[in-house]
Amino acid sequence: MTTTAPRLGTALARLLILAAALLGTLLAGAAPASAHAALTGSDPQDGAVVVTAPKEVNLTFSEQVAMSADSIRVLDPAGRRADTGEIRDLCSGSVVRYGVGLRAGLPDGTYTVAWQAVSADSHPVAGAFTFSIGAPSQTSVALPDQEPGGGLVGALYGIARYLSYAGFAVLVGGGAFVLVCWPHGASVRPVQRTVVRAWLTLTGATLVMLLLRNPYTGSGELSDAFDLAGLKSVLETKTGAALTSRLLLLGAAALFVAVLFGSYTRRTDPKEKRDLVFGLGVGGTVVATGIAGTWALAEHASTGIQPGIAMPVDILHLLAVAAWLGGLTVLLVALYRTPSVDRAAVERFSKVAFASVAVLAATGLYQSWRQVGSWSALTGTRYGQLLLVKIGLMGVLVGIAWISRRWTQRLADLPSAEDPTPTEGPTSTKDLTSTERETGEEEEAEEAEEAEDASESGEADETESGGAPAAASGVDPERAAQLARQRAAVATARRKRERDADPERSGLRRSVLTEAAVAVVLLAVTTVLTATEPGRTEEEAGRSNAASGPVAVPDRPVDLRLPFDTGGVDGKGVVRLSLDPGRTGANGLHLYVERPDGKPLDVPEIKIALTLEAKNVGPLPVAPDRIQAGHWSASGVQIPMPGEWRIQVTVRTSDIDQTTIDKNVKIG
Repeated sequence: MTTTAPRLGTALARLLILAAALLGTLLAGAAPASAHAALTGSDPQDGAVVVTAPKEVNLTFSEQVAMSADSIRVLDPAGRRADTGEIRDLCSGSVVRYGVGLRAGLPDGTYTVAWQAVSADSHPVAGAFTFSIGAPSQTSVALPDQEPGGGLVGALYGIARYLSYAGFAVLVGGGAFVLVCWPHGASVRPVQRTVVRAWLTLTGATLVMLLLRNPYTGSGELSDAFDLAGLKSVLETKTGAALTSRLLLLGAAALFVAVLFGSYTRRTDPKEKRDLVFGLGVGGTVVATGIAGTWALAEHASTGIQPGIAMPVDILHLLAVAAWLGGLTVLLVALYRTPSVDRAAVERFSKVAFASVAVLAATGLYQSWRQVGSWSALTGTRYGQLLLVKIGLMGVLVGIAWISRRWTQRLADLPSAEDPTPTEGPTSTKDLTSTERETGEEEEAEEAEEAEDASESGEADETESGGAPAAASGVDPERAAQLARQRAAVATARRKRERDADPERSGLRRSVLTEAAVAVVLLAVTTVLTATEPGRTEEEAGRSNAASGPVAVPDRPVDLRLPFDTGGVDGKGVVRLSLDPGRTGANGLHLYVERPDGKPLDVPEIKIALTLEAKNVGPLPVAPDRIQAGHWSASGVQIPMPGEWRIQVTVRTSDIDQTTIDKNVKIG
């Protein structure tokens, strides 16, 4: 006998496949965690040529960073260490600066400064630049290609971050859904399994993050996850303390789950049950707030402007997300796996979801202002672009939630089939729990009787066909079990068809399922957003870098390194500019346009302009000639007088995509 699968099963599969595809596309295109603390200055500056060797190298950052003994390395042209290895804390007030001393008697040549640290929001940051003593030279220094926090370890850490957010949302939102919206759900197995699995997911993801923290911020080698010395150093950091606190709070959360699905379901006295609900509500709120605080204390909210306001706002934001998306997940499970969810529960959750959206709108507006800071950063930085995607998904989610609310209202307006007098008040619209349970029990009894009759019929057939007599062999248990399974499958399919025949419940299930699919992608965007440099920081770092430039001495070349992004296809890269001899009079200019991986990038056009703002000279245009792919040159470039010149480079990568980058240079 064949059975027809319910139509909603096909819809479920399609929506889950769509959500998985969108999630995979998003995560596949996500870069490793970008720098959250940016290098805003250095002494010597990037590309500087100094007459004599400095005594130390200083680095200035946009926010507080954690430095280790090996965080700043200075390498000579042969790749040997030229620093003393002693990191100096030069921070003063709001200025975050660290330095390292240099060895005496350094010869002329090009030196490489490689640095790596952990920003205040827990993300690893790294970079490198060069300066020259006397004159530039060839260097054999080879820096690793892997971004900080990238590779296999970075991917695993990112997955664990996503799972931790998802586990938190379902754990907190599921518990709140049962306590506030559907107390009967505490005794429903699918709901219990969903919340318990969320606790296991969050706990496991937190343990994985704690183990991967050392290689994630350091070597990038997976084997270092089990380095006890590295784990000890992680536990001494702010992030390590936050992850450890989360594990301790999850122990309290386990007790909450055990009481909710244990003692609470067994209580029959109304007063005792009310007291227990109050205790669970207070305790659960404290634990949920504490777990949310472990993110707020270790990530974006803990650094930057107004951290005292940002951290409570971030906690409220996380709790609102959990109440909405976590409750939505449990509601979806209840609608598909348990036909006993009542209408009042759906109505109550609709109100909770509305309040959560209001909190999300208020807290999200503040967080957006704090992290972005300007309209240009909203469209011109990766953080701002991801934020726009998140806002768009939120709009879609709110629209679908409005549709779900309409289905909920229609469901509530329908009279109960068991009550022929729907005008008597709220009691006339009672839930479907008892009736559906009775119907299910009657069907199960019928199935058992049919299975028994079938087994007896099969036994009689065997006797008539010459088999062993029934009295001798008894009922064949294997045959009876097979028939019982077949009858149960048919009965289950019939119950699902009858359940799906209710257009209001069917419409509500479809809209909630669509909400859940969009929520999966929204959670992924949020995870990537927390691992991306805030737009405000990126713009401030860009302004600082543009305002500073290498210092050139007479008769010494000026070497600049200018990153660019035109925003189009193949629009990211670096321009290396060399001005030789870097003095007043005629100079030779060479431009090398490279992709981020260092390979030449052939662009259709590149233009140069020189401006001496202090003397109102310029801009003086320079039109370099293309020598070969990625190499442009101009001879006889005139620098009429000494001073601080601004060099503007305009790069065009397509017919419509171009950008202008600039840097200040002292010449003469």
